[in-house]
Amino acid sequence: MVSKILIWIGVFIGSSLGGFIPSLFGADLLSYWGLIGSSVGGLLGIWAGAKLSNYV
Repeated sequence: MVSKILIWIGVFIGSSLGGFIPSLFGADLLSYWGLIGSSVGGLLGIWAGAKLSNYV
């Protein structure tokens, strides 16, 4: 149960940051770069949450 929570937290934080970072370089939040960044951030968040759940 804890692993699911950590993965969802990773998805939320990763996709939020991944969607926000392209806006720092002038892209809109709903542009292609924002969607790609959000997808990549979500995948990295899943990975980070899974790795973190192994230590808990």
